[in-house]
Amino acid sequence: MDDTPPLIVCTGKGKNACQHSQIARRTSRQHRNPACSGMAYNTQGNYMKILTADIGTGTQDIFLYDSNLDIENGFKLVLPSPTMMVHRRLKQMLASRTPILLTGHQMGGGPSAWAIEEYARTGIPVYMTPSAATTINDELEKVEALGIKIVSEEESRQLSAVSKIELRDFDFELISKTFSDYGVSLKDLGAIAVAVFDHGNAPTGVSDRQFRFDYLDERIREKNSLSAFAYLSNEIPRIMTRLQAVVDSAGELPCPLVVMDTAPAAVLGANFDTQVAMRKQKIICNVGNFHTLAFRLGERGIEGVFEHHTGEIDIAKLEGLIRKLADGSLKHQDVFDDMGHGALMYTDEIFQFGKYDFDVVVTGPRRSMFRTMDDRSSSIN
Repeated sequence: MDDTPPLIVCTGKGKNACQHSQIARRTSRQHRNPACSGMAYNTQGNYMKILTADIGTGTQDIFLYDSNLDIENGFKLVLPSPTMMVHRRLKQMLASRTPILLTGHQMGGGPSAWAIEEYARTGIPVYMTPSAATTINDELEKVEALGIKIVSEEESRQLSAVSKIELRDFDFELISKTFSDYGVSLKDLGAIAVAVFDHGNAPTGVSDRQFRFDYLDERIREKNSLSAFAYLSNEIPRIMTRLQAVVDSAGELPCPLVVMDTAPAAVLGANFDTQVAMRKQKIICNVGNFHTLAFRLGERGIEGVFEHHTGEIDIAKLEGLIRKLADGSLKHQDVFDDMGHGALMYTDEIFQFGKYDFDVVVTGPRRSMFRTMDDRSSSIN
């Protein structure tokens, strides 16, 4: 193994918005929606507004791309994530012991699922419609085993004396109202791009972590590009149920919708930084609140990838994974057996550290963990 210390460069999370804009721009040009053909471009034919949203575990990061503005001057919102909003609301309601009814769609789990399960453990009645219940588990019998009662949409309308909470990852009406309150209209959007993390709907008995990595491997082998994980709203694979839930919960929109997996979106966004884009070979790592992922990229596309849970790693473990990703020795079981999702390698060539002014690009809300490596880290601003 090469002992040369990797040079780390950290880049801001906001650059994800640039990636979403590029995906949505290409999509809109190729798949023009007649309903908004007059909205996508001005009379000069080169104007576009694109709403992008990165729905994470802790926050939802929203960026409004306007081609008339420098990208740094686009409007940005960093708000509590939908799953965190549900978590906080249930925590506040717990003392009242009010029965709850959760309807709507599958959304990101984590905080929301933990709060729902805690509510049920207290013995307070918890009702969920089938689509909402998949937030906790795709196998509804496992949801019922937690003490949660699954009710049909019709049955839910007959329940009284319950507090109702609608689950959804993307609330366009709320976002539109927020912008409108500041005098910014979203009626002239050319496209909307939303990124969420989707494990996929694994068959009974199959690990969610293994299922996700089988999906990643399939997409990379089919189309060796980060954009392979972006879909128009009518092209989503049936197994990617959370991506589909975003579309279902969005309602009627004024323009085309693109959805994408969060992790590749973050990496692709970092790749639009001018310093990073000039490098033909690079490792880009996204350190999220819940998941950490790194892609090794080369001239022919994706050369390797690993994904782990952020809470299960520290800087030493992460550096070890990056070293193995670089020298080609990283194995799927190295990560999977450590409670991560897994790893994939598509080359046995060695990525050499120390050849350029930086080796590893880091983005994501918890990228600051790399700043403990003061002698080897710097920032792109």
